[in-house]
Amino acid sequence: MDRPAELVPSSAPPALVLESVSLCFGPTFAVKGVSLSLPAGATLALVGESGSGKSTLARLAAGLLVPDSGRVARAAGRVGMVFQDPVGALDPRWTVAASLAEPLHALSLCERAAVPARVAALLRAVGLPETAGNRRPGSFSIGQVQRITIARALAGEPDLLVCDEPTSALDVSVQAHMLNLLRAEQARRGMSLLLVSHDLGVVRFMADQVAVLLGGRVVESAAADTLFATPRHPYTRLLRGVSTEGDDSADDRPPPDGCPFQPRCSFATDICARVVPPLLAAGGSLVACHAVAAGRI
Repeated sequence: MDRPAELVPSSAPPALVLESVSLCFGPTFAVKGVSLSLPAGATLALVGESGSGKSTLARLAAGLLVPDSGRVARAAGRVGMVFQDPVGALDPRWTVAASLAEPLHALSLCERAAVPARVAALLRAVGLPETAGNRRPGSFSIGQVQRITIARALAGEPDLLVCDEPTSALDVSVQAHMLNLLRAEQARRGMSLLLVSHDLGVVRFMADQVAVLLGGRVVESAAADTLFATPRHPYTRLLRGVSTEGDDSADDRPPPDGCPFQPRCSFATDICARVVPPLLAAGGSLVACHAVAAGRI
């Protein structure tokens, strides 16, 4: 997929700011000390392996979870979310039309008489026939349900849309259609987008900024073009498919302290196991890596 032209930068306040946000589930930190800023009208992507904290951070950003410490500030008026589990996001007892109409009624986005036409337009936008509104979610495939959840999120005319793996259940052709739809809605409304995705092709197409998470921490953050052209952190290089000696054979268990990538990193030294590296500026990126800070990478 070719990335479309960049959006015009906005002078408005950031749509979303996270300041030193942490959240524990029991004794384990799911997110620890994360600070991020999403410019108005832009797309920030969160990437990382399973368990890195991406989905938890997305739910914190959407207000579905409350941090144990730190601050989440949303300048956006309305926040929508596309969930990773599309089936669990819809009430199985409701028809699709009822699910799509609910935010229209709740937010008074159109006259009651205009709701059926708006629901039909939403279904067409995601490539489903108007008659799909008469059916319940259980009669659709997973990919079709994913399209319905995207339609429902857009129905609320969000200023900030949080998308947790929004196209993971879609085939390639439908995926491209959904991504173009999200870009079109973003341009039309000046909508800001927080995107969680394991698919780096999707991230490269959609994102203006990328934050790489590991062990609940941000280990690299940069403009998308910079990060894809010159990934700095060894973990980011691994995600990008750049070979790092020792990655495949190293112990995956995280150390009790220090850098969470240390057991798999061929650049690790004693300090990496003892001290959490801070995020520091390095070549146009922010990178949390002792080897980068010492000029060894």
